[in-house]
Amino acid sequence: MSVFSPPTVRIVHSGHTCNVEEERYSERVYTIREGETLELTCLVTGHPRPQIRWTKTAGSVSDRFQDSSVFNETLHIAKIQRHQGGRYYCKAENGLGSPAIKSIRVDVYYLDEPVVTVHQSIGEAKEQFYYERTVFLRCIANSNPPIRYSWYRGRDVLSQGSDKGVEIYEPFFTQGETKILKLKNLRPKDYANYSCIASVRNVCGIADRRVVFRLTNKTAPASIKLLVEDPIVVNPGQTVSLVCITTGGEPTPSLNWTLSSGSLPEKSLMKDGTLTLPAIASEDAGVYSCIASNNVGNPAKKSTTIIVRALKKGRFWITPDPYHNDDNIQIGREVKISCQVEATPPAALQFSWLKNGRALRSSERMVITQTAPDISPGTTNLDIIDLRFTDFGTYAGVASLRGGGIPEISIDVNISPTPVPPNLTVPRGKSPMAVREGETVELECLVSGKPKPIILWSRADKEAPMPDGSMQMESYDGVLRIVNVSREMSGSYRCQTSQYNGFNVKPREAVIELIVHYPPAVEPVWQEVRQGLGRPVAMNCRVLRAHPSRVLRYEWRLGSRLLHAGTFDSRDDTDYTIRSLVREGYGEYTCDIINEVGPGRCTFLVTGKAYPPEFYYDTYNPLWQNRPRVYGYKLQWTQMNPNAVDRIMAYRLGIRQTGQQRWWEQDIPVEGNIQKGELITHNLTELIRPEVYVVRLTPITRFGEGDSSTRVGGTNNPLSSPNNSLFEEDPVCMFTQDKNDDFDWTRHSAATRDTKYTPNTGPSGDRSSSKQGFYMYIETSRPRKEGDTARLLSPTFNVAPKNPHSITSPPAYCFSFYYHMYGKHIGKSSDSLQRCKGQSTSDAGPVWSLSGNQGDRWRQAKISIHPTASFQVMFEGIRGPGIEGDIAIDDVTLEEGECPDPPSNPCINSFPDSVFFFFFKLPFTTCIFLHFHKTFIVPAIFCCMKI
Repeated sequence: MSVFSPPTVRIVHSGHTCNVEEERYSERVYTIREGETLELTCLVTGHPRPQIRWTKTAGSVSDRFQDSSVFNETLHIAKIQRHQGGRYYCKAENGLGSPAIKSIRVDVYYLDEPVVTVHQSIGEAKEQFYYERTVFLRCIANSNPPIRYSWYRGRDVLSQGSDKGVEIYEPFFTQGETKILKLKNLRPKDYANYSCIASVRNVCGIADRRVVFRLTNKTAPASIKLLVEDPIVVNPGQTVSLVCITTGGEPTPSLNWTLSSGSLPEKSLMKDGTLTLPAIASEDAGVYSCIASNNVGNPAKKSTTIIVRALKKGRFWITPDPYHNDDNIQIGREVKISCQVEATPPAALQFSWLKNGRALRSSERMVITQTAPDISPGTTNLDIIDLRFTDFGTYAGVASLRGGGIPEISIDVNISPTPVPPNLTVPRGKSPMAVREGETVELECLVSGKPKPIILWSRADKEAPMPDGSMQMESYDGVLRIVNVSREMSGSYRCQTSQYNGFNVKPREAVIELIVHYPPAVEPVWQEVRQGLGRPVAMNCRVLRAHPSRVLRYEWRLGSRLLHAGTFDSRDDTDYTIRSLVREGYGEYTCDIINEVGPGRCTFLVTGKAYPPEFYYDTYNPLWQNRPRVYGYKLQWTQMNPNAVDRIMAYRLGIRQTGQQRWWEQDIPVEGNIQKGELITHNLTELIRPEVYVVRLTPITRFGEGDSSTRVGGTNNPLSSPNNSLFEEDPVCMFTQDKNDDFDWTRHSAATRDTKYTPNTGPSGDRSSSKQGFYMYIETSRPRKEGDTARLLSPTFNVAPKNPHSITSPPAYCFSFYYHMYGKHIGKSSDSLQRCKGQSTSDAGPVWSLSGNQGDRWRQAKISIHPTASFQVMFEGIRGPGIEGDIAIDDVTLEEGECPDPPSNPCINSFPDSVFFFFFKLPFTTCIFLHFHKTFIVPAIFCCMKI
């Protein structure tokens, strides 16, 4: 019978939870305090072992978790922040049926420090000589859950109606985020200390927060003054100090500086309201604001602008007679020379003109103008009217900033009697350009003209960026150089004259075609073929694309030996078939499909290796105890694709302790053929607690060893990943939390448990005194209250004969466990037994109970039971009157036969409030029947090996 099954999933927690609630539609809400550790574990069943993926939808604040995934069983977030709240999904899939998905909503609780702001209103009554002065004190804080606010004047509580001069209200639009205290027509007694207490009612142990504001007759909003000019114009490299002082305000305001364009420069220094910017640069320019706040009225704000002087990017262009549409300079016609720079500040820009090194002044025939800034900023023009032979020469437009300190920019333009308009041509043989992928290519446009213009390169065939990522590239020599050419760069490229540094005429352009040759792209690039001897093997290699695609040939090889060769006709693929595989036929086959650039290669690895075994993780009750500290384990697995290769003759089992290098190995023979989904079992014995073991399993065929699978774990190791778990994978070892109790039992070890909430309580280690060993306990810290109950249910065990009505002497079993009950507020711990008989009614009876502080040590309890039907074991812990008292349990066992020398019955021992319970309960409509081994350990988290 096949054990293949689709996945199931559920989510358990083991972090610092405050509370886990079940809501309608089976939604679970996990509440945690900000800064604590979130740890959620996704427990899965199904075979083959499902793959697990955690994802998240955003909570109150969007974050980027939903853009990624965690492929692990345990989701661990240390120091969780409020924006990480939201709904987390665990998805498990193994290719069978639909994926299993469960979700849990994580609610992060926090409470920020409250802030009190004060606002005053002064109204003057007409024809009267008095002022009505009303003060509003507003208390605000960020929190989850919503805050409950309390106001105090001195030590006196203020409430609505307690004082006619006081009104307390909450604006409807704040949704519980603020509380306003209104003091009407201030009286002398209103000048006092006011306290605002923000409380979330101590959920998650979050303490109340308090803020105090002293209201006096001198209370006033902040006012400031800047001791600097506006704007501040400086040269690069200077040190700038911005001085801001307070001129009023009670309490004393705090001062802060901001920059409108973002954060302050890293090199900036701020002290006592003075902001210093050493070695200022152009990128430091912007609007700087000084803000003063004392939580009275609105913050005071004063700003100044820093302008860093600069000159850059000098360019020119020549415009022939604009009235005659000429493309050339002609005697007797007009010519216009334009120069442009970028200046900061623009108003400080000044130009001068030189001809052959001598100053040139504006005249009737030589007209110097500046273009309006809104049309062409930073531009000066020289219009030469009625061009004469004596006007030929070198003209220079010189740009500078008033006040100096910035180097001038001189732009030289040559006006000659033999000017040449721009022209572009593509050299012979340079288009189309064919190049191999990965090489360097130079696209060239010959540019002529006097003066010689700048060339602009862009894609001509599509809207696509150039190799440097920009949409357009400049070239001063007409050459575009592309390094490491790729096939995506094939296409048409346009070279075009710009108006800069040349004639301002209609652009000239040319187009060059670039063709990139590359070897064939093929599929599959690599493929593994597993096949048994004597069987056929077919391989196919297909061409996806190639350039050039003509004259393609192919070569099939095994290693270096040529098997078959040929050329393509109309097909785009080639086949090679082995009719009957022999041992010499195993190896690496290659198919090279070749064009004039080179080959594209398909690789096929033909092997007889068996696929890896798939460990079975859902073995029910896999542990049994041989003698103290020695146990056995039922290891189970199925074989992946067992018929893909030759028959599996044996499995090689390797086992070693973690931290050691030596493997112990043995072969497990296999009789007959293994069927797909067939469950194979092998018992591991003589395992020592609490050691952790590595188990390796390798299938063996005539070919040799196949692929191995490995698991790691032990009786205290609940890991469930297919590559790193063994024995007790389930974090609660198949025990389940009762859904009808008040809170859950928690799995912990002394190495991971945080005792800052409950000092002087709980165990310092597991029953064996190991700080790495795990146990189960109930955490009694808030929000737990006295009387709250936590219940843990075992699997159902079937011990009844086929005819239970014929029972004359019910079998006896010894149920034992260790408990730790330490702390002055210990409540009650009890065990119960639940019986199962199909459609029967509920019936329960107490078996064992104990309450009160039992000291800081582990004690053993043993109870003989005589069940007459299938039963469950239930552990019940009840919270006492305080937080100092955590109940823990460990090492649970169930053995056939009466208990030898059981401890004294706690019902009659020295503890006066002890009671001893077992419950027989029959609520089940369906029972799980499970046969006992003679002696075995109940599979519980607290009997698992330490990692």
